[in-house]
Amino acid sequence: MKALVLSQYRQLELQDLPQPTPAADEVLIQVRACGICGSDVHGYDGSTGRRIPPLVMGHEAAGVIAAVGGDVRDFAVGDRVTFDSTISCGQCHFCKRGQVNLCDARQVLGVSCGDYRRAGAFAEFVTVPARVLYRLPDGLAFEKAAMIEAISVAVHAVHLTPVELNDTAVVVGAGMIGLLTLQAARLAGCRKIIAVDVDEGRLRTALSLGATHSILAKDQDVPALVREWTDGRGADVAFECVGTSVTVQSAIESTRKGGTVTLVGNIAPRIELPLQSVVTRQIRLQGSCASGGEIPACIELLAAGLIQVEPMLSAFAPLEDGPRWFERLYSHEAGLMKVVLHP
Repeated sequence: MKALVLSQYRQLELQDLPQPTPAADEVLIQVRACGICGSDVHGYDGSTGRRIPPLVMGHEAAGVIAAVGGDVRDFAVGDRVTFDSTISCGQCHFCKRGQVNLCDARQVLGVSCGDYRRAGAFAEFVTVPARVLYRLPDGLAFEKAAMIEAISVAVHAVHLTPVELNDTAVVVGAGMIGLLTLQAARLAGCRKIIAVDVDEGRLRTALSLGATHSILAKDQDVPALVREWTDGRGADVAFECVGTSVTVQSAIESTRKGGTVTLVGNIAPRIELPLQSVVTRQIRLQGSCASGGEIPACIELLAAGLIQVEPMLSAFAPLEDGPRWFERLYSHEAGLMKVVLHP
């Protein structure tokens, strides 16, 4: 089969690899669409330590079942499916509590971090355990379905956050996850949603998707403007969707006393934290990792048009064009957000 292999950092090659065979509890999926995630782009140069070559990356995908393992009963060849990128064991303490994203043996599709190597979906075929599979409605395009994993990350973050009706939310970072998070926050009942970014184009997209206010962070004082729009208090909740010291601090200082900052972004392994501000204003910091069972609801939200992904879909391309699109994403080309590859 054809697969896009990260053979060394910043070098992707289209290679012929053996087609995988599903284990007894797995299915073989013919991949129809796979999105290039920001984490793939960050791992492309080795900076995250989670994409050690050689590796087939890719975890935002959808396709058709081509074969099933001997123990699989709930799925059949020809089913249209997507899957959770987190491969959980189903047996540990956390899996049994329904917290599959915290699984003790957790692996992520398309990741190689030293502890494990799991081939991803930038390939014609990929195998995944049947327990992480979800059927797709017939009318849902594969290109949109490839966004469900990302939607679930946003919905999970909002689900973890104590949002109340008519709350004000700040979303720091209007990239793909930020744009999906602001839509999920709106559905959860937030009345005022303030989008923050350094890119004017992304802020325009945020406003078109439900943000009520926007702040261009490179030119404006973010916490001061948030306080101005909230009678001096600050936002009830903030979603930090970048993962740097500057953006985390901005989210914290934009939040009212007793509010919650949910940390979704994960670019930097360590950041500086304004501890006294958090402690003396009794700010709750909530980490959010992947998703924990929200995918069925996300499929319904996407199919019903309650969460929009079209404004984020920048380009569709065949697998062999993947190296060129990775370089364009890596160079932060203006206006480019989500590229979906067709194996």
